[in-house]
Amino acid sequence: MTEPNRHVGVAILLASCLLDPAAQAQTVQIPDYSLFNPVPDDALRPFCTDRPTKGTGPCTVDAGHLQIESDIFNATLQNTDGVVTDTYLYTNPNFRLGITQNMDVELNFSPYVQVATRDHATGARTDEYGFGDTFLRVKTSLVGNGQGTFSAALDPFLKIPTAPSDIGNGAVEGGMVVPLQYTLSDVWSLSGVPEVDILKNETDDGRHEAGVLALSVTRTISAQVSASVEYWQNANFDPSGTIWQNSFDVAGTWQPPGARDLQFDVGANFGLNRETPTAQFYLGVSHRF
Repeated sequence: MTEPNRHVGVAILLASCLLDPAAQAQTVQIPDYSLFNPVPDDALRPFCTDRPTKGTGPCTVDAGHLQIESDIFNATLQNTDGVVTDTYLYTNPNFRLGITQNMDVELNFSPYVQVATRDHATGARTDEYGFGDTFLRVKTSLVGNGQGTFSAALDPFLKIPTAPSDIGNGAVEGGMVVPLQYTLSDVWSLSGVPEVDILKNETDDGRHEAGVLALSVTRTISAQVSASVEYWQNANFDPSGTIWQNSFDVAGTWQPPGARDLQFDVGANFGLNRETPTAQFYLGVSHRF
């Protein structure tokens, strides 16, 4: 075939591929993974969790897979004018199920909560025990899904009041979380997580708004270890008086060598004003199935 004829033949072949729907489908076809057509193990995205820190990650669980993320133990310590309130969570599992490649549903509850209150002035002490509140979430990735330079997601939630009155406030509440993540380099990433909540009023059955913002920087130290620092702020616009809370948080993660779907974490949060719990310490674990 002469050179001109060869060029004509190539042009005809390219045109036929562009005009032939079957050829186009073969070129751009992407597996339609879902809850009932799970992502195969060799095609799973890198393990990505909402733990640790208070901010929420922008990534969803791979379709057809279950991921459990939980505190092993969590202690929150508060001292207000000599009244010490310590809250302990004995596990706090969050069950996340991948529905599509960009959506998961989540169920979170605390099966056993202990609230111990001590008044140093009077010596009085009370101990309350019980099941915690239940949270339902549907997270949808808008872009990135935890990979690439930028990721964003929508993560609305609903709180169902399953805790007794001496542990919870007995109210249905909810909100919207918008996780955002920027990859700055191979080892550094920046996250910003704004949140708007609708909460029950302190003194009546009305509702009011609250705003939350978590800003964090994460450093990948090795293939198994990462560390994060976070600034967290909460503005609760209750009609009885606005409450501002601020904390400085630190956390780290460790994946055992060769354990692609397992991660341990540890963290500490330190209150920066008297409205915020003095300190919170936790140890957690996450596993993908």
